Amino acid sequence: MLFKLFLPFAFGYFLSFLYRVVNVAIAPDLVQEFGLNANQMGLVSSAYLLTFALCQLPLGLLLDRYESRKVSAALLLIAALGSLVFASADSAVGLLIGRGLIGIGVSACLMAAFTAYANLLPSEKLPLVNGLQLMAGGLGVISASTPVQWFLTWGDWRLLFQGMAVASVLASVLVYSLVPKYEISSNGQGLKQQLAELWQVVKSPSFYQMAPISVATQGVFGAFVGLWSGYWLRDYLALSNTESAQIILTMAVSMTAGFVVLGWLAASLQRFGVNAYVVSVSGMLVYMLSQWVIINEWSQWHHLWWGLSGFFGTSGVLMYAYLSQSVPKDLVGRTNTSLNLCVFVVAFLCQWGLGIVINLWPADAMGVYPQTAYATAWFWALGLQVLALMWFVYNAIFSKLR
Repeated sequence: MLFKLFLPFAFGYFLSFLYRVVNVAIAPDLVQEFGLNANQMGLVSSAYLLTFALCQLPLGLLLDRYESRKVSAALLLIAALGSLVFASADSAVGLLIGRGLIGIGVSACLMAAFTAYANLLPSEKLPLVNGLQLMAGGLGVISASTPVQWFLTWGDWRLLFQGMAVASVLASVLVYSLVPKYEISSNGQGLKQQLAELWQVVKSPSFYQMAPISVATQGVFGAFVGLWSGYWLRDYLALSNTESAQIILTMAVSMTAGFVVLGWLAASLQRFGVNAYVVSVSGMLVYMLSQWVIINEWSQWHHLWWGLSGFFGTSGVLMYAYLSQSVPKDLVGRTNTSLNLCVFVVAFLCQWGLGIVINLWPADAMGVYPQTAYATAWFWALGLQVLALMWFVYNAIFSKLR
Protein backbone atom coordinates (compact mmCIF):
# COMPACT_ATOMS: atom_id res chain seq x y z
CA MET A 1 0.00 0.00 0.00
CA LEU A 2 2.81 2.42 0.86
CA PHE A 3 4.14 2.27 -2.73
CA LYS A 4 0.77 3.20 -4.26
CA LEU A 5 0.13 5.79 -1.55
CA PHE A 6 3.48 7.57 -1.61
CA LEU A 7 4.72 7.69 -5.21
CA PRO A 8 1.74 9.47 -6.86
CA PHE A 9 1.61 12.12 -4.14
CA ALA A 10 5.40 12.49 -4.26
CA PHE A 11 5.33 13.09 -8.03
CA GLY A 12 2.59 15.71 -7.64
CA TYR A 13 4.54 17.48 -4.91
CA PHE A 14 7.71 17.34 -7.00
CA LEU A 15 5.84 19.28 -9.70
CA SER A 16 4.38 21.65 -7.12
CA PHE A 17 7.83 22.67 -5.92
CA LEU A 18 9.24 22.82 -9.44
CA TYR A 19 6.45 25.25 -10.35
CA ARG A 20 7.15 27.26 -7.21
CA VAL A 21 10.87 27.78 -7.68
CA VAL A 22 11.40 27.58 -11.46
CA ASN A 23 11.20 31.39 -11.72
CA VAL A 24 14.65 31.53 -10.10
CA ALA A 25 16.04 30.11 -13.35
CA ILE A 26 13.78 31.84 -15.88
CA ALA A 27 13.57 35.27 -14.20
CA PRO A 28 16.29 36.84 -16.43
CA ASP A 29 14.40 35.68 -19.55
CA LEU A 30 11.09 37.07 -18.25
CA VAL A 31 12.68 40.37 -17.26
CA GLN A 32 14.28 40.73 -20.69
CA GLU A 33 11.19 39.70 -22.68
CA PHE A 34 8.55 41.61 -20.70
CA GLY A 35 10.64 44.44 -19.18
CA LEU A 36 9.72 43.62 -15.56
CA ASN A 37 11.22 45.50 -12.61
CA ALA A 38 11.84 43.94 -9.16
CA ASN A 39 8.37 44.87 -7.89
CA GLN A 40 6.62 43.39 -10.95
CA MET A 41 8.77 40.26 -10.96
CA GLY A 42 8.03 39.71 -7.29
CA LEU A 43 4.29 40.12 -7.90
CA VAL A 44 4.20 37.76 -10.90
CA SER A 45 6.17 35.09 -9.08
CA SER A 46 4.21 35.44 -5.84
CA ALA A 47 0.81 35.16 -7.58
CA TYR A 48 1.31 31.41 -7.20
CA LEU A 49 1.71 31.86 -3.43
CA LEU A 50 -1.36 34.09 -3.07
CA THR A 51 -3.82 31.80 -4.87
CA PHE A 52 -2.23 28.81 -3.16
CA ALA A 53 -2.84 30.46 0.22
CA LEU A 54 -6.44 31.45 -0.58
CA CYS A 55 -7.21 27.81 -1.38
CA GLN A 56 -6.04 26.44 1.96
CA LEU A 57 -9.12 26.95 4.15
CA PRO A 58 -11.66 25.64 1.61
CA LEU A 59 -9.15 22.90 0.83
CA GLY A 60 -9.11 21.86 4.48
CA LEU A 61 -12.88 21.51 4.43
CA LEU A 62 -12.74 19.51 1.19
CA LEU A 63 -10.05 17.17 2.51
CA ASP A 64 -12.11 16.43 5.61
CA ARG A 65 -15.20 15.71 3.48
CA TYR A 66 -13.77 13.94 0.43
CA GLU A 67 -10.89 11.58 -0.28
CA SER A 68 -7.51 13.20 -0.83
CA ARG A 69 -7.01 11.46 -4.16
CA LYS A 70 -10.17 13.00 -5.65
CA VAL A 71 -9.38 16.53 -4.47
CA SER A 72 -5.73 16.44 -5.55
CA ALA A 73 -6.41 14.81 -8.93
CA ALA A 74 -9.04 17.40 -9.87
CA LEU A 75 -6.87 20.36 -8.89
CA LEU A 76 -3.81 19.09 -10.75
CA LEU A 77 -5.76 19.50 -13.99
CA ILE A 78 -6.10 23.21 -13.14
CA ALA A 79 -2.32 23.34 -12.70
CA ALA A 80 -1.94 21.92 -16.21
CA LEU A 81 -4.25 24.64 -17.55
CA GLY A 82 -2.32 27.35 -15.70
CA SER A 83 0.96 26.06 -17.08
CA LEU A 84 -0.37 26.31 -20.62
CA VAL A 85 -1.66 29.85 -19.97
CA PHE A 86 1.75 30.86 -18.61
CA ALA A 87 3.54 29.28 -21.59
CA SER A 88 1.41 31.23 -24.07
CA ALA A 89 1.43 34.59 -22.23
CA ASP A 90 2.18 37.70 -24.27
CA SER A 91 2.07 40.16 -21.35
CA ALA A 92 2.71 40.38 -17.62
CA VAL A 93 -1.04 39.94 -17.06
CA GLY A 94 -0.92 36.58 -18.83
CA LEU A 95 2.01 35.52 -16.66
CA LEU A 96 0.09 36.62 -13.56
CA ILE A 97 -3.05 34.65 -14.53
CA GLY A 98 -1.02 31.56 -15.40
CA ARG A 99 0.90 31.62 -12.11
CA GLY A 100 -2.35 32.14 -10.21
CA LEU A 101 -3.99 29.11 -11.83
CA ILE A 102 -0.90 27.01 -11.14
CA GLY A 103 -1.07 28.01 -7.48
CA ILE A 104 -4.68 26.83 -7.28
CA GLY A 105 -3.87 23.62 -9.11
CA VAL A 106 -1.03 22.48 -6.85
CA SER A 107 -2.55 23.78 -3.61
CA ALA A 108 -3.50 20.26 -2.49
CA CYS A 109 -0.30 18.41 -3.41
CA LEU A 110 1.17 18.49 0.08
CA MET A 111 -1.91 18.76 2.28
CA ALA A 112 -3.75 15.98 0.43
CA ALA A 113 -0.76 13.72 0.98
CA PHE A 114 -0.45 14.62 4.68
CA THR A 115 -4.18 14.02 5.20
CA ALA A 116 -4.07 10.65 3.42
CA TYR A 117 -1.00 9.58 5.39
CA ALA A 118 -2.65 10.56 8.69
CA ASN A 119 -5.72 8.49 7.81
CA LEU A 120 -3.91 5.44 6.43
CA LEU A 121 -0.67 5.15 8.43
CA PRO A 122 0.23 4.79 12.14
CA SER A 123 0.89 8.15 13.82
CA GLU A 124 4.46 7.25 14.77
CA LYS A 125 5.36 6.98 11.06
CA LEU A 126 4.10 10.45 10.17
CA PRO A 127 7.28 12.52 10.78
CA LEU A 128 9.37 10.21 8.58
CA VAL A 129 6.78 9.73 5.82
CA ASN A 130 6.02 13.45 5.81
CA GLY A 131 9.76 14.05 5.51
CA LEU A 132 9.97 11.71 2.51
CA GLN A 133 7.06 13.54 0.91
CA LEU A 134 8.84 16.84 1.43
CA MET A 135 12.01 15.30 0.00
CA ALA A 136 10.14 14.99 -3.30
CA GLY A 137 9.66 18.76 -3.16
CA GLY A 138 13.38 19.13 -2.61
CA LEU A 139 13.96 17.16 -5.80
CA GLY A 140 11.77 19.75 -7.52
CA VAL A 141 14.08 22.48 -6.26
CA ILE A 142 17.10 20.51 -7.50
CA SER A 143 15.49 20.19 -10.92
CA ALA A 144 14.86 23.95 -11.02
CA SER A 145 18.58 24.69 -10.71
CA THR A 146 21.22 23.11 -12.95
CA PRO A 147 18.83 20.77 -14.86
CA VAL A 148 16.56 23.66 -15.88
CA GLN A 149 19.59 25.76 -16.81
CA TRP A 150 20.70 22.89 -19.05
CA PHE A 151 17.23 22.63 -20.59
CA LEU A 152 17.24 26.35 -21.37
CA THR A 153 20.41 25.95 -23.44
CA TRP A 154 18.41 24.20 -26.19
CA GLY A 155 14.77 24.98 -25.35
CA ASP A 156 12.99 28.06 -23.98
CA TRP A 157 10.85 28.73 -20.93
CA ARG A 158 7.63 28.38 -22.93
CA LEU A 159 8.51 24.83 -24.00
CA LEU A 160 9.45 24.07 -20.40
CA PHE A 161 5.99 25.02 -19.14
CA GLN A 162 4.27 23.09 -21.92
CA GLY A 163 6.14 19.98 -20.76
CA MET A 164 5.18 20.67 -17.15
CA ALA A 165 1.52 20.88 -18.20
CA VAL A 166 1.73 17.36 -19.64
CA ALA A 167 3.43 16.14 -16.46
CA SER A 168 0.61 17.66 -14.36
CA VAL A 169 -2.02 15.71 -16.28
CA LEU A 170 -0.01 12.52 -15.74
CA ALA A 171 0.25 13.24 -12.01
CA SER A 172 -3.53 13.72 -11.83
CA VAL A 173 -4.13 10.32 -13.43
CA LEU A 174 -1.65 8.57 -11.14
CA VAL A 175 -3.07 10.09 -7.95
CA TYR A 176 -6.64 9.19 -8.81
CA SER A 177 -5.92 5.66 -10.04
CA LEU A 178 -3.25 4.44 -7.59
CA VAL A 179 -3.83 6.07 -4.18
CA PRO A 180 -5.82 3.72 -1.85
CA LYS A 181 -9.29 4.72 -0.70
CA TYR A 182 -10.08 5.47 2.94
CA GLU A 183 -13.20 6.16 4.95
CA ILE A 184 -14.21 9.78 5.60
CA SER A 185 -15.43 10.19 9.17
CA SER A 186 -16.93 13.68 8.74
CA ASN A 187 -19.34 13.03 5.84
CA GLY A 188 -22.32 13.62 8.09
CA GLN A 189 -21.15 17.00 9.34
CA GLY A 190 -22.56 20.22 8.03
CA LEU A 191 -20.42 23.09 6.79
CA LYS A 192 -21.29 25.20 9.85
CA GLN A 193 -20.05 22.50 12.21
CA GLN A 194 -16.85 22.04 10.23
CA LEU A 195 -16.14 25.78 10.32
CA ALA A 196 -16.78 25.83 14.08
CA GLU A 197 -14.28 23.01 14.55
CA LEU A 198 -11.79 24.86 12.34
CA TRP A 199 -12.02 27.87 14.65
CA GLN A 200 -11.38 25.59 17.63
CA VAL A 201 -8.19 24.39 15.94
CA VAL A 202 -6.89 27.89 15.15
CA LYS A 203 -7.49 29.29 18.63
CA SER A 204 -6.01 26.29 20.46
CA PRO A 205 -2.77 27.05 22.41
CA SER A 206 -0.83 24.40 20.52
CA PHE A 207 -1.60 26.25 17.27
CA TYR A 208 -1.23 29.93 18.09
CA GLN A 209 1.86 29.36 20.25
CA MET A 210 3.74 27.12 17.81
CA ALA A 211 2.52 28.34 14.42
CA PRO A 212 4.06 31.87 14.16
CA ILE A 213 7.73 30.82 14.24
CA SER A 214 7.08 27.99 11.79
CA VAL A 215 5.10 30.33 9.54
CA ALA A 216 7.75 33.07 9.59
CA THR A 217 10.71 30.82 8.77
CA GLN A 218 8.83 28.83 6.13
CA GLY A 219 7.44 31.99 4.55
CA VAL A 220 10.86 33.66 4.27
CA PHE A 221 12.50 30.43 3.15
CA GLY A 222 9.85 30.01 0.46
CA ALA A 223 10.34 33.58 -0.76
CA PHE A 224 14.09 33.13 -1.19
CA VAL A 225 13.98 29.61 -2.59
CA GLY A 226 11.22 30.64 -4.99
CA LEU A 227 12.85 33.79 -6.40
CA TRP A 228 15.20 36.04 -4.45
CA SER A 229 18.08 33.63 -3.87
CA GLY A 230 18.90 33.86 -7.56
CA TYR A 231 18.80 37.66 -7.48
CA TRP A 232 21.07 37.74 -4.41
CA LEU A 233 23.65 35.45 -6.00
CA ARG A 234 23.60 37.10 -9.44
CA ASP A 235 23.24 40.76 -8.41
CA TYR A 236 24.54 41.08 -4.84
CA LEU A 237 27.49 38.66 -5.20
CA ALA A 238 27.90 39.27 -8.97
CA LEU A 239 28.13 35.54 -9.71
CA SER A 240 27.46 34.12 -13.17
CA ASN A 241 24.29 32.18 -13.96
CA THR A 242 26.30 28.95 -13.85
CA GLU A 243 27.88 29.72 -10.47
CA SER A 244 24.50 30.82 -9.06
CA ALA A 245 22.86 27.62 -10.31
CA GLN A 246 25.56 25.53 -8.63
CA ILE A 247 25.03 27.23 -5.25
CA ILE A 248 21.25 26.91 -5.61
CA LEU A 249 21.81 23.23 -6.43
CA THR A 250 23.80 22.87 -3.19
CA MET A 251 20.97 24.52 -1.28
CA ALA A 252 18.39 22.30 -2.98
CA VAL A 253 20.29 19.09 -2.25
CA SER A 254 20.73 20.19 1.37
CA MET A 255 17.05 21.04 1.56
CA THR A 256 16.13 17.60 0.27
CA ALA A 257 18.41 15.98 2.85
CA GLY A 258 16.98 18.21 5.58
CA PHE A 259 13.43 17.04 4.93
CA VAL A 260 14.46 13.39 5.34
CA VAL A 261 17.08 13.67 8.09
CA LEU A 262 15.11 16.03 10.31
CA GLY A 263 11.95 13.94 9.81
CA TRP A 264 13.86 10.79 10.77
CA LEU A 265 15.45 12.56 13.75
CA ALA A 266 12.09 13.82 15.02
CA ALA A 267 10.54 10.35 14.67
CA SER A 268 13.49 8.74 16.47
CA LEU A 269 13.54 11.21 19.36
CA GLN A 270 9.82 10.71 19.98
CA ARG A 271 10.71 7.31 21.44
CA PHE A 272 12.60 9.17 24.17
CA GLY A 273 9.77 11.62 24.86
CA VAL A 274 11.19 14.50 22.77
CA ASN A 275 8.43 16.21 20.76
CA ALA A 276 8.87 17.11 17.10
CA TYR A 277 8.59 20.82 17.89
CA VAL A 278 11.87 20.66 19.87
CA VAL A 279 13.75 19.50 16.75
CA SER A 280 11.82 22.02 14.68
CA VAL A 281 12.64 25.07 16.81
CA SER A 282 16.29 24.06 17.20
CA GLY A 283 16.65 23.80 13.44
CA MET A 284 14.95 27.15 12.88
CA LEU A 285 17.50 28.81 15.16
CA VAL A 286 20.34 27.45 13.01
CA TYR A 287 18.50 28.67 9.90
CA MET A 288 18.32 32.21 11.30
CA LEU A 289 22.03 32.08 12.16
CA SER A 290 22.92 31.01 8.62
CA GLN A 291 20.96 33.96 7.22
CA TRP A 292 22.80 36.37 9.51
CA VAL A 293 26.16 35.05 8.28
CA ILE A 294 25.11 35.30 4.61
CA ILE A 295 23.72 38.84 4.91
CA ASN A 296 26.79 40.15 6.73
CA GLU A 297 29.19 38.27 4.42
CA TRP A 298 31.09 36.81 7.37
CA SER A 299 32.22 33.90 5.23
CA GLN A 300 33.09 33.37 1.58
CA TRP A 301 32.20 29.69 1.84
CA HIS A 302 28.98 30.24 -0.05
CA HIS A 303 28.21 26.56 -0.63
CA LEU A 304 28.53 25.80 3.09
CA TRP A 305 26.27 28.56 4.38
CA TRP A 306 23.70 28.31 1.61
CA GLY A 307 23.74 24.55 2.18
CA LEU A 308 23.09 25.03 5.91
CA SER A 309 20.36 27.49 5.03
CA GLY A 310 18.71 24.92 2.79
CA PHE A 311 19.06 22.06 5.29
CA PHE A 312 17.70 23.87 8.35
CA GLY A 313 15.26 26.03 6.41
CA THR A 314 13.10 22.90 6.29
CA SER A 315 12.80 22.71 10.09
CA GLY A 316 9.48 24.55 10.25
CA VAL A 317 7.62 21.81 8.39
CA LEU A 318 7.99 19.46 11.36
CA MET A 319 5.20 21.48 12.97
CA TYR A 320 2.75 19.80 10.58
CA ALA A 321 3.49 16.39 12.09
CA TYR A 322 3.40 17.80 15.63
CA LEU A 323 0.04 19.51 15.14
CA SER A 324 -1.39 16.51 13.25
CA GLN A 325 -0.68 14.33 16.27
CA SER A 326 -2.35 16.80 18.65
CA VAL A 327 -5.84 16.78 17.03
CA PRO A 328 -8.44 14.10 16.11
CA LYS A 329 -8.02 12.55 12.67
CA ASP A 330 -11.15 14.24 11.30
CA LEU A 331 -9.49 17.62 11.98
CA VAL A 332 -6.10 16.84 10.47
CA GLY A 333 -6.95 18.34 7.08
CA ARG A 334 -8.15 21.62 8.55
CA THR A 335 -5.22 21.80 10.98
CA ASN A 336 -2.62 21.30 8.25
CA THR A 337 -4.28 23.67 5.80
CA SER A 338 -4.72 26.37 8.47
CA LEU A 339 -0.97 26.29 9.07
CA ASN A 340 -0.32 26.12 5.34
CA LEU A 341 -2.57 29.14 4.75
CA CYS A 342 -0.51 31.21 7.16
CA VAL A 343 2.76 29.99 5.63
CA PHE A 344 1.78 30.91 2.09
CA VAL A 345 0.25 34.26 3.01
CA VAL A 346 3.56 35.19 4.63
CA ALA A 347 5.52 33.73 1.69
CA PHE A 348 3.42 35.83 -0.71
CA LEU A 349 3.91 38.98 1.35
CA CYS A 350 7.65 38.32 1.64
CA GLN A 351 8.21 37.49 -2.02
CA TRP A 352 6.28 40.52 -3.24
CA GLY A 353 7.31 42.72 -0.29
CA LEU A 354 11.00 42.07 -0.83
CA GLY A 355 10.57 43.21 -4.42
CA ILE A 356 8.86 46.40 -3.23
CA VAL A 357 11.71 47.12 -0.80
CA ILE A 358 14.40 46.41 -3.41
CA ASN A 359 12.58 48.61 -5.91
CA LEU A 360 12.97 51.61 -3.56
CA TRP A 361 16.51 51.87 -4.92
CA PRO A 362 17.09 52.68 -8.61
CA ALA A 363 18.49 49.94 -10.83
CA ASP A 364 21.50 50.59 -13.06
CA ALA A 365 21.48 50.41 -16.86
CA MET A 366 21.75 46.61 -16.69
CA GLY A 367 18.71 46.35 -14.38
CA VAL A 368 20.86 45.48 -11.35
CA TYR A 369 19.90 46.97 -7.97
CA PRO A 370 22.52 48.10 -5.41
CA GLN A 371 23.71 45.76 -2.66
CA THR A 372 22.07 47.96 -0.02
CA ALA A 373 18.65 47.22 -1.51
CA TYR A 374 19.06 43.46 -1.17
CA ALA A 375 20.66 43.62 2.29
CA THR A 376 17.89 45.87 3.62
CA ALA A 377 15.21 43.56 2.27
CA TRP A 378 16.76 40.47 3.80
CA PHE A 379 17.32 42.18 7.18
CA TRP A 380 13.61 43.00 7.15
CA ALA A 381 12.76 39.35 6.52
CA LEU A 382 15.13 38.17 9.26
CA GLY A 383 13.57 40.65 11.68
CA LEU A 384 10.17 39.05 11.05
CA GLN A 385 11.59 35.68 12.07
CA VAL A 386 13.17 37.13 15.22
CA LEU A 387 9.82 38.61 16.26
CA ALA A 388 8.18 35.19 15.80
CA LEU A 389 10.93 33.61 17.89
CA MET A 390 10.32 36.13 20.66
CA TRP A 391 6.60 35.24 20.57
CA PHE A 392 7.45 31.55 20.90
CA VAL A 393 9.84 32.13 23.83
CA TYR A 394 7.33 34.39 25.58
CA ASN A 395 4.55 31.80 25.30
CA ALA A 396 6.86 28.97 26.36
CA ILE A 397 7.86 30.87 29.52
CA PHE A 398 4.33 32.15 30.21
CA SER A 399 2.77 28.67 29.91
CA LYS A 400 5.24 27.30 32.47
CA LEU A 401 4.56 30.15 34.88
CA ARG A 402 0.86 29.38 34.70
